[in-house]
Amino acid sequence: MTESTAAPPPREDEAEAPRKAESEAPRDGHAGRPQSRGGHRRRQGSRGALAAPLLVWAVTRAVLLLCTFKVLTVPGPDYTSDIHVIYRGWSEVLRSGLFPESDVTWQYPPAAALAVLSPALLPFLDYAAAFYLLACAADAAVLGLLLGASRRPGRRRAGVWSWVAGVALLGPTAYARYDLMVTAVAVGALLAGVSRPRTAGALAAFGATLKIWPALLLLGAPRGRPTRTMWTAALIAGVAVMGFFAATMPGALAFVGFQQSRGTEVESLGALVFHVARQFGWEGQVLLNYGSMEFVGPYVNLVSDAALVLTVLAFAWLLLWRLRARTWTPSTPADAALTAVLLFTTTSRVLSPQYMIWLVGLAAVCLTLRTTCQTLPALLVLGATAMTLLEFPPGFAHVVASDWLGLLLLTVRNGLLVAASLLACVRLWRSTRAEADPDPDVTTAPSVRTSATSP
Repeated sequence: MTESTAAPPPREDEAEAPRKAESEAPRDGHAGRPQSRGGHRRRQGSRGALAAPLLVWAVTRAVLLLCTFKVLTVPGPDYTSDIHVIYRGWSEVLRSGLFPESDVTWQYPPAAALAVLSPALLPFLDYAAAFYLLACAADAAVLGLLLGASRRPGRRRAGVWSWVAGVALLGPTAYARYDLMVTAVAVGALLAGVSRPRTAGALAAFGATLKIWPALLLLGAPRGRPTRTMWTAALIAGVAVMGFFAATMPGALAFVGFQQSRGTEVESLGALVFHVARQFGWEGQVLLNYGSMEFVGPYVNLVSDAALVLTVLAFAWLLLWRLRARTWTPSTPADAALTAVLLFTTTSRVLSPQYMIWLVGLAAVCLTLRTTCQTLPALLVLGATAMTLLEFPPGFAHVVASDWLGLLLLTVRNGLLVAASLLACVRLWRSTRAEADPDPDVTTAPSVRTSATSP
């Protein structure tokens, strides 16, 4: 007689146990489903994590607005004069259907007219007041984009906090220029990324027609179809925008000639040569030239040309990286964008305080991505931004005078940018070559297909 392998029927108390446990489980009054205490705590933690950066953002931005409205005073030169004098004057010319082609301080691509004219969206406010509020709105838009991106898999909130801190560290200058608006477009382009290459390409091109630098975002597009799609969309959008302004408003390309005539601005990396030379009797001086304080005197043209050579070499390195890169991670487009703009900014003949907004925005996108290789360069960018606030506006008189304090501020700020640039290059190169250059001493066993794994 063989033994039966069938399981004995469950006892009545065992059969009733699951139903009893289910009936005794606490339920959500809205959905009628068992309530998870862990899920409830996670939702509360998520709300708390969201509330903290929003609160800090609101407090710090209120302070920035109070500074721009001159309720709070920041020592140094008037950082709002660009808005209520220069921008306002440009807006009057632009409203007539012309670009200010006779004004050498107009050095921006034609779509910059949209930013200059944007205060017309708030006609019930004074031009400057409307501009500051719109800059704050662009700031809020970037925050919203980063918060939304940080909730996706493989993302984190570090980028949100770096944006909140970075804009605050730059001070009220951030709201007194239109660079925040450009940065919002660039951040949107990077976050669109590979999943929406047409959108990313169009936004990058539109950003480039506001200020040239967002064109650098295209360098990190993954090879193959994403690159073709993104670059094609960028070409179409760029030609459309530039063509529209060239056909409808005379003087749309006047900015090109004015940019070529720029010299060495006192805050740039090359300017350190003359700040040091003044300590040994160099006969040059600092003058307001092409809208910024520049060095004028012997050897200035030589240093300006050297800066252009450095920029060309930086672009050559970026091209070499692009050709040699083998591995793309989800963060490579943002990592490459931060590296490219760091090189462009650091080697430029002009390094105005508002340029730091570009780097803060790109660093925030990198820090949002867990796979980024640019964490340390991004932190160095934040340090350089804090030094920029000390340099302008409070310490700008010392910079112009080339005294020991001005020299110290510039050396530290520009030194941090140089360190961030070099480190970004090294890390970007390694992150995209790691899998292409395996250790020759390590051998990998070939994969074996067995009956257990065969379909």
